[in-house]
Amino acid sequence: MDEASREWLAALGAEGAAREEGVARLHDLLLRVALHEVARRGTAITGPELDDVAHQSADDATVAVLAKLPTFRGESRFTTWAYRFVVLEVSSKLGRHYWRRPAARLADEDWERLPDRFGVDPSAHSERREMVDAIRRAVDEVLTEHQRALFVAIVLGGVPLDALVARTGSSRGAIYKGVFDARRKIRAFLDANGYLDDAPGAGSDGREGAGRP
Repeated sequence: MDEASREWLAALGAEGAAREEGVARLHDLLLRVALHEVARRGTAITGPELDDVAHQSADDATVAVLAKLPTFRGESRFTTWAYRFVVLEVSSKLGRHYWRRPAARLADEDWERLPDRFGVDPSAHSERREMVDAIRRAVDEVLTEHQRALFVAIVLGGVPLDALVARTGSSRGAIYKGVFDARRKIRAFLDANGYLDDAPGAGSDGREGAGRP
């Protein structure tokens, strides 16, 4: 175990004022991580609400770390181990926060933006209308029920990934893969029906947009 980790364990395992100081240091550390994490997620939550999520995450993560302290075996640095608790708390709280507000009903304008998400830019209004209709057909005809639900929620409805994790209980990786597979199927449908033949970035290998759902 590294020296810094041993110091953390000694401080948190002490008694009286020494322990209180160690817990305060831990909370300050986890709060900084939480503030960075909520900002990095790009959530629509702002201002006092965002600070509240970060503070709640740090509070709960501190309690969790102290409760799990006997399980720490020094296989990683103590701070790395502790960071995992606060990151999980941030994900959980952001996800639950989203579902407190009723979701807006999907409008035609949401579908109209989809061609841009697939890297194509129909110049004429009629061409865009045809592309939107084709994407809707693909969503209905080629996706599984599970893929359709994920695609509509994340790509069309703008539901944050953390919110969907909280609602479904699935992992971030499983949801990301479901959305990626759905996008690839839709692109293949568009390509097979001649909608991507001359569009820039319109390869049919499904690689477009691989860096995000």
